[in-house]
Amino acid sequence: MDGVRVSFGSMTRTSQRFKAFWPALFTGGLLFSGPAHPEAPGARIRVGVVFDKGGRDDRSFNSAAWRGLDRAKQELGIDGKYVEAMDDNAYEPAIRTFARKKFDLVTAVGFSQAEPVSRVAADFPDRRFALVDSVSPQPNVRSLVFGDHEGAFLAGAAAALKSSTGKVGFIGGMDVPLIRRFDMGFKAGARHIRKDVQVFSNFVGVTVDSWNNPPKAKELALAQYNNGVDVIYVAAGASNAGVFDAAGAKSRYAIGTDSNQNGMRPGRVLTSILKRIDVAVFQTISDVRDGKFTAGKMEFGVANGGIDYAVDRHNEGVLTPELRARLDDIKRQIASGAIKVPDYYTEADRASYNK
Repeated sequence: MDGVRVSFGSMTRTSQRFKAFWPALFTGGLLFSGPAHPEAPGARIRVGVVFDKGGRDDRSFNSAAWRGLDRAKQELGIDGKYVEAMDDNAYEPAIRTFARKKFDLVTAVGFSQAEPVSRVAADFPDRRFALVDSVSPQPNVRSLVFGDHEGAFLAGAAAALKSSTGKVGFIGGMDVPLIRRFDMGFKAGARHIRKDVQVFSNFVGVTVDSWNNPPKAKELALAQYNNGVDVIYVAAGASNAGVFDAAGAKSRYAIGTDSNQNGMRPGRVLTSILKRIDVAVFQTISDVRDGKFTAGKMEFGVANGGIDYAVDRHNEGVLTPELRARLDDIKRQIASGAIKVPDYYTEADRASYNK
């Protein structure tokens, strides 16, 4: 599957075989008006994906979307191409070029691409777009959004159940509302288990570089561990690796996010909160292929399996059956509404965030 890595005004190719792809992709094309099916009988669906700065191989957020695209290639026989945008200015040119080349679906991964997607979708009303982690008002965009706060609540509960010090921590990537949503959910989950738990929170930074800065994340994690924290939940894209390194160095625990990251530090990653971006991306591609694409918001949470936690051979020794039973009970209560998880996106909850 072809892909490129691009920054505005310059380009770094991920491998020699991509050299021919770049000029072929980034050339002008005619606006196509037509159905959701391939544009010629027997033609393969063409899907373009634009990853955010963490890159396809961040083993977290982008990697989940990549698995959905790769699964569609293997199971549905689609033709998939991708671009790894290295800065914010690269998003719109990449999205626009996929649209100009008449790709059947253009998928933008990350809330930072919300405005570029909306602008391009408005200019190409007969193209179909998918946006992960934000909502676009355009009538040809499917917005794939997730109950991150529910997953963070599970992480907070797991951390408090495992902690022997009564101190747990959260490290987010970029300090933006989405990541504060994680932070709020984590605090609520920890306090659901232990009212007196102490929660420490840090953010890697305030720019897109925060998603790909493992050394800074490791520094923050070491400071938390040195302050008595024994479990840290991290939601920082490729920066997560720094927290896992710190957990290994200090023989403490970390909790991953978005993808199953248990194997990145076996025995030290307590669990990973799964955000089934792979399922959402695959389903959207399948719907385009079958002529069932619909725009609008699609929500994925604990109740419909869009949010879960991971158990495998790497963490089954530390995430005990008793702990799993407690987490499964919390999942049932979230799904039934018996537990209402506070949401930073809700005005009343946001007002209480710093209290």
